[in-house]
Amino acid sequence: MSEVAKVIKKKKRDGNKLSTEIIYKPDDNGIVKVQKYTQTRDPNTGQITLDLEEDTIVPSWSSFESPSSSPSPLESSSLSSSSSSSSYADDVKKDDVVDDAAEQLYKQALLFLNGSSQSEKKAYQILVQAADLGHVTSMELVSMAYLFGNHLRQDVQKARELFEKLSNLGSARGQLGLGFLYTTGLTVKSSQAKSLVYLTFSAFGGDPLAQMALGYRYWNGISVETSCEAALNYYRKVATKVAQDLSIGGGTVVHRVRLYDELESQGLQSGLLDEDLLQYYQFLADKGDVQAQLGLGQLFFQGGRGVNVNHQMAHYYFTLAAEAGNANANAYLGKMYLEGTAVTKANNETAYDYFKKSADKGNPMGQSGLGLIHFHGKGVDKDYKEALKYFTLAADQGWVDGQLQLGIMYYSGVGVKRDFKTALKYFTLASQSGHVLAFYNLAQMHASGTGVVRSCPTATELFKNVAERGDWSDMLMDGHAHFHKGQSDEAFVTYLLLAELGYEVAQSNVAYILDQGLSGFFDENENYQRAFLYWTRAAQQGYTPARVKIGDYHYYGYGTTPDYESAANHYRVASDQQHNAQAMFNLGYMHEKGLGMKQDIHLAKRFYDMAAETSTDAAIPVLLALSRLNVFFMIEYLKDTFSTYQQLLDLRLETLGPDWDLYILALLAVLLAFIIVIRRMI
Repeated sequence: MSEVAKVIKKKKRDGNKLSTEIIYKPDDNGIVKVQKYTQTRDPNTGQITLDLEEDTIVPSWSSFESPSSSPSPLESSSLSSSSSSSSYADDVKKDDVVDDAAEQLYKQALLFLNGSSQSEKKAYQILVQAADLGHVTSMELVSMAYLFGNHLRQDVQKARELFEKLSNLGSARGQLGLGFLYTTGLTVKSSQAKSLVYLTFSAFGGDPLAQMALGYRYWNGISVETSCEAALNYYRKVATKVAQDLSIGGGTVVHRVRLYDELESQGLQSGLLDEDLLQYYQFLADKGDVQAQLGLGQLFFQGGRGVNVNHQMAHYYFTLAAEAGNANANAYLGKMYLEGTAVTKANNETAYDYFKKSADKGNPMGQSGLGLIHFHGKGVDKDYKEALKYFTLAADQGWVDGQLQLGIMYYSGVGVKRDFKTALKYFTLASQSGHVLAFYNLAQMHASGTGVVRSCPTATELFKNVAERGDWSDMLMDGHAHFHKGQSDEAFVTYLLLAELGYEVAQSNVAYILDQGLSGFFDENENYQRAFLYWTRAAQQGYTPARVKIGDYHYYGYGTTPDYESAANHYRVASDQQHNAQAMFNLGYMHEKGLGMKQDIHLAKRFYDMAAETSTDAAIPVLLALSRLNVFFMIEYLKDTFSTYQQLLDLRLETLGPDWDLYILALLAVLLAFIIVIRRMI
């Protein structure tokens, strides 16, 4: 009588692969069944594929009369009892059921991830269930949701626990999470050594955020020796991924809002589109305003200003404008059909028709679109001559994509004679309009020394620029949304991760939140120390107000010891190199009071005047300061006058004695008599 199968499970991890080998108990004929499951995780998408291999092992029974005459090795072990065998079989079946259930939950959650906040909240509730069952991708999503407080209540401790489980499974995202926590000291004792280890493993596993974090560290020598080449290597990997994922239009808009600037400008310069204003534009568009239709189409197509990408709405408004004969709208529709979107299936013929309508009106975007169709042979035969013609027409009108495509043609030598200098020219022109692929191609040229003298620093900065245009840049607006909902801790952690990736705007926002005491993670003294660190990093990347804040911290002793000379040095940098009015005013005050430098009223007035000329906002403070200086000048004048009078008095006493006043009166009487005589003679 055969027993229920008993098993031995062996697990082995190799990078992004997890192999599970299941060896079943031999059946009545001595045949051993072996199953091998291999889970492979794509490091870029996070998707997991499962492969199953089955095999059987047939032992030789030549030394036995029959398979049942002698127990198998497994039967002679402690697994031989029937009840124990049944238990192991149940465990295997249970594991299979659990894996299937987790996968089904994950797929169910994906159906709810459609952009609606309510449905996404439901999706993450389901993902939590899948994560509890050990579904790796769900664990990665849920861990980040707990970390940032997106769709789930923020719980950094739970996030850490999931990161640890994921790291043990070899998950690059889990290693990234632990690296971040050890970097910042959230829920763990800060350890830059451990952080570096986890980030390095995560980067090797292909996580682009870990690669960015390491690139920034090596670029600035943070806990590692400064190495431009190492930074270049990491940033190039991320930039290449970003460039590959971009559409021909150059990607979505990365909106960068500095909280400090919002405060200073009372929110007028945040660049976010007010909901009422958006509704007003929609009202105009529905009334037939073509420019409003086009503007809304572009807004929904590219995203930005606090508006998410919505291809369905973009297609709707572009269609309205195109029906009214707008050339730009026709070109955008051509672009949507050429690339394909969630609402427009790729169709070369339809794309060609829309581009043609646009190009016939001399529109550079339509011309560039036709150039792409001819260059790549989309629905037509490849024709580099025609492509060159249309790209040139578009570039001559200053259209960025025409400039980019000409740069590519001259760089590769396709359809034209290879000319790196001309390629460099067009890439530079396109980069001035902010095209990400132009930055990427310029970075490649500077990194390899193609057409230019090789420059590691220039290439690294360009690759960094491209890397910061990845999908993860959307987290900047997530942090902004958290902040304006009063969720300061959620905003803080979101910005903090981006700050460690090297985003200057995130560094300044982290510093601002700490400076204002809005984060509940640290005490006041540590807030200032950490704020000082991130103000410094933001200043190193050229953010002028951060440089002024560093001066303030040295002046008042926030997070560091008071040091007037250091404060003045930072103010001087902000004044001389970045023409900051606040820095000029501060230098004027320090010269006036003699703080950290010799008192010099004339230099003080000079800096006050410069501040007033640089910014109209400084007019009133400067007026008050100059009024104070005028009072000072008046007092000094009176002091000088009194001093002169005192010197004359002392001279009279020495020469005429104590009765000097009588002599003076006599002299005045003589003078008066002389004047009277003279007048009578006249």
